[in-house]
Amino acid sequence: MTMAAPNVSSCLPSELNTFVGRRHEIAEVKRLLSEARLVTLVGVGGVGKSRLALRVGSDLRRSFHAGVWLVELAALESPELLVSSVLETLGIQDRSVRSPIEVLIEHLRDKDMLVLLDNCEHLLDECAAMVETLMRSAPGLRILATSRQALGVEGERSMPVPPMSVPDADGMAPSAEAMGRSDAVRLFIERAKAVLPGFEITDANRDSVAWICRRLDGMPLAIELAAVRLRAISVQQLLARLDDRFRLLTTGSRTAMPRQQTLRALIDWSYTLCTDQERLLWSRLSVFSGGLDLEAAEHVCAGPGIDPEEIIDLVNGLVDKSVLAREEQQTGVRYRLLETIRQYGRERLRESGEEAELKARHRDWYGALAARAQQAWFGPDQVDCFARLRAEHGNLRTALDYCLTTPGEAETGQVIATALRFYWIAAGALREGRSWLDRLLAAEPAPTLTRARALLVNARLAVLQSDFEVGAAMLRESQDLGRRHADAVVLAGADYVCGLAALIQQDPAEAVALLSEAVENHRAAGDQMGVVNALMYLATAHSLLGHAEQAASLYKECLTICEAQLEHWFRSYTLWMFGIETWKQGDTARAVEMEREAIRLKQPFDDRLGIALCMEALAWMAAADGTERAAVLLGASQESWRSFGGPLFGYLAGYHDTAETVARDHLGAQAFDAAFHKGTEMNPAEALAYAMGRGAPRAKQSRDTSPLTRREREIAALVAQGMSNKEIAASLVIAQRTAEAHVEHILCKLGFTSRTQIAAWVGEQQGDSS
Repeated sequence: MTMAAPNVSSCLPSELNTFVGRRHEIAEVKRLLSEARLVTLVGVGGVGKSRLALRVGSDLRRSFHAGVWLVELAALESPELLVSSVLETLGIQDRSVRSPIEVLIEHLRDKDMLVLLDNCEHLLDECAAMVETLMRSAPGLRILATSRQALGVEGERSMPVPPMSVPDADGMAPSAEAMGRSDAVRLFIERAKAVLPGFEITDANRDSVAWICRRLDGMPLAIELAAVRLRAISVQQLLARLDDRFRLLTTGSRTAMPRQQTLRALIDWSYTLCTDQERLLWSRLSVFSGGLDLEAAEHVCAGPGIDPEEIIDLVNGLVDKSVLAREEQQTGVRYRLLETIRQYGRERLRESGEEAELKARHRDWYGALAARAQQAWFGPDQVDCFARLRAEHGNLRTALDYCLTTPGEAETGQVIATALRFYWIAAGALREGRSWLDRLLAAEPAPTLTRARALLVNARLAVLQSDFEVGAAMLRESQDLGRRHADAVVLAGADYVCGLAALIQQDPAEAVALLSEAVENHRAAGDQMGVVNALMYLATAHSLLGHAEQAASLYKECLTICEAQLEHWFRSYTLWMFGIETWKQGDTARAVEMEREAIRLKQPFDDRLGIALCMEALAWMAAADGTERAAVLLGASQESWRSFGGPLFGYLAGYHDTAETVARDHLGAQAFDAAFHKGTEMNPAEALAYAMGRGAPRAKQSRDTSPLTRREREIAALVAQGMSNKEIAASLVIAQRTAEAHVEHILCKLGFTSRTQIAAWVGEQQGDSS
């Protein structure tokens, strides 16, 4: 006879530690469950699929009359016992001769129940067959599964579970607000407090905590294992030792499944689920950094054991097993290994004896990509070329690092870094380009033509950073080598860089002399791109000297050449400078359209510096109109310069100062300051739309309309979301007592006695500002 399940609402384990973050993912899983009866959380081991499923199940306890039940499959090695294990979990005891699936169907047929099937990947076929049978027979049943790959059942909705959010790595120290937005940081703090009750984020450890979370890819298991080490070492020491992460992160829960006790055990588990060819490809893919496309995998990874035509099926297999993440990007479909999985694959590659060969093949592939990009830069494929290089930035770094660290390869590295000269500029990576070139040049000092070209590019980057003295020294050596090797392109390029340096240092007469020679020498060498590059700055030098006709003629010649080549980058900068000259000659309407066209050309490159320069020019052009537009644009432009960490090019500073003076005189000091402030409060998208003539400055709520400080308004909003003081503290990465004090101040200032009143007040404020 069949016995009923116990009269309880669910069978979920109690959480032994706090659940952190995942608000968006929780909401999305609930939405999917409202639309589909089978939802599978897909992701690599350690990413937090099980904890996410458990939290959703806990939240939905009251939504299912027959309860929420967890069926753990990780320890189940015999597929034949799958259905029996489900019966056991549900508390169903049956002594008949019926098959287990029949018993299960009978029990679930009229039940309104949610079943969590955890860790299905090693029983994928069996789970799929069972689930499909149950879904047909039990209309009130919903299943939330976790697996490294989808079950493949009709009607299934799969949801990839990403790593936790980490602070952006933008080269700046993360703010407290940025840290508070990161689920990975919040998890690290919670787990650190479990071993060090007094642990908190301080100015001294903020950067280290951010980098730990980044280096661990926001992987919850990795972060939890790392935090345990704070019993013995400091945060800074932990960060320093992460390179040897597999040796370090070995202390997991003694009660966890063996494969969950360490990262290695978890990844070993995924590895054993792969075929021999998939394992081989996994190890070879470890030479890539920051992702790859199918073409790169075919060229780099094919070889003994894998034919090129087999790569696509093997890649699909690794995607299905959550070893590879599939990503849709502007350049097409790309694939990515999480860093932890990549390092595991690298160990396997090293053991195989193939590492040196694969790294060389990787370098050759990306060296060829850089060479093709150099050829394609001045033409119709320029935008696609730039997008491809940006997507492959991590791999380009890896290729250069190989050249730098492998004896005898530095000259090849110089070739690659030199071929990327326009990418370094367009991507705003001047410092990085110089760093690679500095080290590669130091590693191989032979007086070759390759060195001459690398020195020339390095000098150019130095000049664009206003590092004139260092740039001049490199130029002299480049010119000496150029003359020794009789290379006209190097010599013409040196004239150009010298002329650019003179222009930036506000010596337009010297710039005219040098750039005129550069134009002629580039023409003689047949270097059309060099001609355009020198022409547009020669025209600018003439413009600064008041030679209007010569400047206009040279700008037009530039545009003619660029338009014939369907080129964007040089054309956008020519339009920016020609627009300024056109405005100086009195045709403001045409000048404005030229600046806006320049912005349109710059947008595919995400050329923030170039766009800011165009916005500056539009502000100058608006100054004489007597409207607030100039002041708003100047304010927005100031925010751009602040983000770049530097002022305008020196030879343009006079225009800025004049425009500000004129606009202030027209508007009056108070109106100018108010309009300028509107500009500073615009986000980049709003500022761009305004510059392009779309929309007006968004009205901002006056800072004086609320008695609360900015921090208090932020905390009031979190109170309105229903957060406790503890949750607010975790969200903002502040002490709980600090959050409590803020809430008390809010209640006092607003004259309220309850958190409900705060929530209502926040709603009213939001309604007033909408």
